[in-house]
Amino acid sequence: MMRIPIVRKSVKVYPDSRRVIARFFFNGEKRGKEVVSKVMTLSDEQVFNIISPLLQEYSKRHRNITKILRRHCKKLMTMLADMNIDYHDLDIHRKLLIGSYFTHEYSVESAAFFNPSIIEDPDQRDLEEGEKRLIISFRAVGEGHISSIAFRRALIDRNNDIKVIAAGNYIDEAEIIKNATYNKKLFLDQGLIALIDKDILKLLDEKLEGQFDYSTLKKAIAETQQLEPDPARDIELEKVLWLSDSYYKIIFSMDTDISDRVIFPISEFERKGIEDARFTKFIADDGTVTYYATYTAYDGNIIIPKLLKTTNFYDFNIGPLFGDGAQNKNLALFPRKINGKYAMLSRIDGVNNYIMYSNKINVWENPIKLQEPKYDWEFVQIGNCGSPIETEDGWLIITHAVGPMRRYCLGATLLDLNDPTTEIGRLEEPLLIPNLDEREGYVPNVVYSCGSIINNNELIIPYGLSDYSSSFATVNLIDLLTRLKSSAD
Repeated sequence: MMRIPIVRKSVKVYPDSRRVIARFFFNGEKRGKEVVSKVMTLSDEQVFNIISPLLQEYSKRHRNITKILRRHCKKLMTMLADMNIDYHDLDIHRKLLIGSYFTHEYSVESAAFFNPSIIEDPDQRDLEEGEKRLIISFRAVGEGHISSIAFRRALIDRNNDIKVIAAGNYIDEAEIIKNATYNKKLFLDQGLIALIDKDILKLLDEKLEGQFDYSTLKKAIAETQQLEPDPARDIELEKVLWLSDSYYKIIFSMDTDISDRVIFPISEFERKGIEDARFTKFIADDGTVTYYATYTAYDGNIIIPKLLKTTNFYDFNIGPLFGDGAQNKNLALFPRKINGKYAMLSRIDGVNNYIMYSNKINVWENPIKLQEPKYDWEFVQIGNCGSPIETEDGWLIITHAVGPMRRYCLGATLLDLNDPTTEIGRLEEPLLIPNLDEREGYVPNVVYSCGSIINNNELIIPYGLSDYSSSFATVNLIDLLTRLKSSAD
């Protein structure tokens, strides 16, 4: 059977090494104290003569660099007190200079900019008929192959031509708030998944109530650490704190452009990257709109699926997902409840597609196998390419598949609206395969997407090219749905 015609757009989005952020850098307490000691030997005049040109130079690269350097100096308050230095007694120029020695520039997208997800912008005012504002998230990769979530705004017109708005000159680091309340059972279950020692979790189980907050947990851990010295136990307790750091809220300044807002790895359990955010516009039964994204947190060894929530793309609440179904990668939330329950796609075994239902958006049990590799171009594995899209004919799922030579292709599936465990149809041939211009990159022979939309009767698919850059493709929606329905015959 002939493949469905698909139109590749000429728009390409590439990584930009000029997009840098000033991040806190700490090379251990011993070295940190040595650096501070040297700064404290400088006269006020020497301090001013060093920091003044630095501020002039880096103010052109960062919004409010003085605020950043003050914040980084303030993070050293405990270490300074241990050196008999009162942070509050330091004059502003010395604080800024100390902060500068614990700051480094990090290029967010110097290596790659790929695996996009696309949704409607909450702001759709003052547009012409057929136009739509879009927010596109990307997996941005910088030094050390550390992944972050970056954004761009785009405009699509009545002809489905896409214009990606140029990024701003600055990147903003969000304020981080850790004020979560934890459910003990879910928290300790996640500790088991994170391979934290069972005896440590049992000990904390005895100390904690059914619901507890971050300060209560820190107090319980401190009390345990005050027992006889046990380095192995203390490492496991540190892991528990890392796990608690997986819950947080981040707030961006209201004067930032969407392209200025980058979500970096924050907790230890995501220190090696946050990967492949799948955004969806979720509509509750009462019509309330919330934007959710599932993503993968990775610490270099353990994978933890997480859920991000926002209503305005300034404030984000983030926490882990729980349950037997919240394993591995490729979780994708349906954009509304089905028969009164949340629904989620997953790939818990790394090979097959699953579906699951839940009364709670962060707890997922009893995954049901939905699809397994069937055609030669998907024998290695299959998975989803973002949240399902509701059509009159069923739930449209864009899939990815891995075949010979580890070539990634995109496919499509249609599921029943009321019972998504029922597959209506599935493409026998790939929808999109890497062409000669797309097969070279950081990971060759890969096309991959994390979420599509429908506009003006076409399916708009943003996709990553060989894990390096991104582009867009469109396909006629009626042709695609017709082919999917006929494939069931």
